[in-house]
Amino acid sequence: MTLVKFSGNKNRGVDNWVNDLFNPIFNDSFLADRFISRVPAVNVAETNEAYHIELAAPGLEKGDFKINVDGDVLTISAERKSETKDESKKYSKREYSYASFTRSFTLPESIDHNKINAQYHEGILKVEIGKKEEAKVASRLVEVK
Repeated sequence: MTLVKFSGNKNRGVDNWVNDLFNPIFNDSFLADRFISRVPAVNVAETNEAYHIELAAPGLEKGDFKINVDGDVLTISAERKSETKDESKKYSKREYSYASFTRSFTLPESIDHNKINAQYHEGILKVEIGKKEEAKVASRLVEVK
């Protein structure tokens, strides 16, 4: 019989067993998604006339959104609360659901605060932020001489 001496941690066998048991639970994307706050995906684009922000927020209504401009920061937030009751049998069941998010964007100095519009349609919130006249880039054809 040959004896083999292991170096390192004497409890390594227990560590492997514990890691094998708990790592799949805490690294599982199904469970990990529950711990991450949900923030909608955003697309930001710029044209000569305006900046465009598109925010994917399905399942909400236009009254759930709050858009605030404070100085050079645009903040888009939404909050939705719902409650269901089931009192059809001898017991009472009440479930609450609550979801919210906040996204903030730093605006450049070239925006016109009076030209900010928002529209919510089919799960997409579209915010258009107009530019000041002096910030618009004029395009012209340059003649070669």
